[in-house]
Amino acid sequence: MSRFIGCWAVLVATSPVGAAEYDIVVYGGTASGAVAAIQAARMGKSVALLEPGQHIGGLTSGGLGWTDSGDKRVIGGISREFYQRVKKYYDDPNVWIHEKREDYKFYRKDEDAMWTFEPKVAEKILRDMLQEVKVKIVFGQRLDRAKGVKLDGRRIVSITMESGQSFTGKMYIDATYEGDLMAAAGVSYTVGREANKQYGETLNGVARKWNTHLHRFVVNVDPYVKPGDSTSGLLFGIDPNPLPADGEADQRLQAYCFRMCMTDVPANRVPFEKPADYDEKKYELLFRNFEAGDLRIPLKIDRMPNGKTDTNNNCAVSTDFIGQNYAYPDASYTERDKIIAAHLSYQKGLMWSLQNHPRVPEKVRTQLAKWGLAKDEFTDTGHWPHQLYIREARRMVSDYVITERDCRRLRDTPQSVGMGSYNMDSHNCARYITPAGFVQNEGDVQVSPGGPYRISYKSIVPKTGECPNLLVPVCVSSSHIAYGSIRMEPVFMILGQSAATAACLALDDKVDVQSVNYDKLRRRLLADQQVLEFATAPRPDTVDPKKLPGIVVDDPDADRTGFDTVSTSIGPFVGIGYRHDGNTNRGKQSAQFVPNLPAAGQYEVRVAYTAHPNRATRVPVRVTFAGGNQTITINQQKKPPIDGLWMSLGTFEFEKGTQGRVQITNDGADGFVVIDAVQWLAVK
Repeated sequence: MSRFIGCWAVLVATSPVGAAEYDIVVYGGTASGAVAAIQAARMGKSVALLEPGQHIGGLTSGGLGWTDSGDKRVIGGISREFYQRVKKYYDDPNVWIHEKREDYKFYRKDEDAMWTFEPKVAEKILRDMLQEVKVKIVFGQRLDRAKGVKLDGRRIVSITMESGQSFTGKMYIDATYEGDLMAAAGVSYTVGREANKQYGETLNGVARKWNTHLHRFVVNVDPYVKPGDSTSGLLFGIDPNPLPADGEADQRLQAYCFRMCMTDVPANRVPFEKPADYDEKKYELLFRNFEAGDLRIPLKIDRMPNGKTDTNNNCAVSTDFIGQNYAYPDASYTERDKIIAAHLSYQKGLMWSLQNHPRVPEKVRTQLAKWGLAKDEFTDTGHWPHQLYIREARRMVSDYVITERDCRRLRDTPQSVGMGSYNMDSHNCARYITPAGFVQNEGDVQVSPGGPYRISYKSIVPKTGECPNLLVPVCVSSSHIAYGSIRMEPVFMILGQSAATAACLALDDKVDVQSVNYDKLRRRLLADQQVLEFATAPRPDTVDPKKLPGIVVDDPDADRTGFDTVSTSIGPFVGIGYRHDGNTNRGKQSAQFVPNLPAAGQYEVRVAYTAHPNRATRVPVRVTFAGGNQTITINQQKKPPIDGLWMSLGTFEFEKGTQGRVQITNDGADGFVVIDAVQWLAVK
């Protein structure tokens, strides 16, 4: 796990542990690592928590105060205890220095937990929790990744730091964002995006077609150094390498950024300064985007207590340093430090530009002029976060890989050790040139799983035959798109507690982590208030197309132009969700459903959709049958009469094979047009 250079000092250990053996060694002082150490200590085990930097909490204390929690009802155990302690802290009116408690809209007196907080408060709470159970924290210890993991066969015997200090444990937990201990121990892992076909997914791989959200260019921006001249070279930040086809694999990563803690309280504000290495060329896309007419404020500014913020990426050109992190997961510490420094320089220059550069519209500069960094946060790192947002690095490959199918509950995920519920969320991975010759972002996917889902114990332990005394609660065994949902700090804390519980039980029963008795593990997790199932999860309305009678063509199998946005917001629906046209590009989006009918004859044709007041009342559906065609207009604001899902279009004569079809378009529609599935039922 790398830390910063420049104003960040990588220090030697301040609390030497010596040669004592520990029951459990946790590497990585992220929130997940802190919770793992707390749980192990509460279960009576000796534990050492090794943190390469100088802070506890990772992103939880590193600026990410806007908790991406999904359904908060499935956040239990120590994870929920942390947020309950946040609430208890802010219950005290004396801690509200820069604003009144009653003026902060996210403080709710009657709730048991609070989900927004200042960075220094998060770290204080985690340190207090660790101190209460007397966990030994050792700062400034970075794993010797080349030769620091001593193995007996595949079992870790000890780990040695770059300082030369060794730590011996019976069990190990890798709670880093990078998976450094996991990789050094020879555990299988992957980096990048899998192809959809690898795990039977729909949202993985290259994702031009999902580019329908906020974080894209909404105006035409020329990509060349000299506008219109392709021989002049590409502007900074545009990938010269061609993207594979949509849905295909590549090694690109979703972008990283710093989650800045800003404030508009003058007494606590530090102005943004122009960095010494400021390079105007790095912001040419920003300037051209404004000049092309996109006047959106390219920051997501969420209010934290005491007049502070959690500031995230937003719009076309923002804090995400797209395409500049591909080498990070497997890079040396030196190379990682360079990557981190480049991110820091870029973001410093971005903020200075947004407030000062004459090519930024005056309206934007004026709106952002009031902001600066919080003076009382990150006081040892120049008021910039101590942790870069490593949204994704290595991911373990184990006997069970969590995929989109788990997130959507399309298979029975075994041995639950916690639940996720947030969107399958990938930030952009690349910038490329469109066929029309303009720049565009690629990789942004934000699709709801439709409710809470289980995370398997098998996804936090190495595959059978690999490291039998290591658990990995952060770089879990997961596909890229499923990790986009799992990678939320409350979930990492949940998995940290479950990993530590399993490590303790493995020690007690003298078994490998792959052989822990799940029934025993489950009982202990439930006793410790972990949430492993969610009986009221709202997806009994998902219909498996393979279990339906007749011939069914679901929306992923339709021949589409447009209809790229997948949703699960409203049920019932067939398969993994339905698609809609985004209420845009009227007359330019269509979907053709083609069955392979086993015999000629008469078939009743039904079309599936979910009704809602924002739907179109005039949706043209064209049925092509033997000897003709017919167009039927559907009102998608009205609930379908058959099981609340199906609308019959009538009975038609069809030939055998693939001659028939149903085409749905948004031509002349007056609202959102939804496509889901079409069913052919033989009439006897």
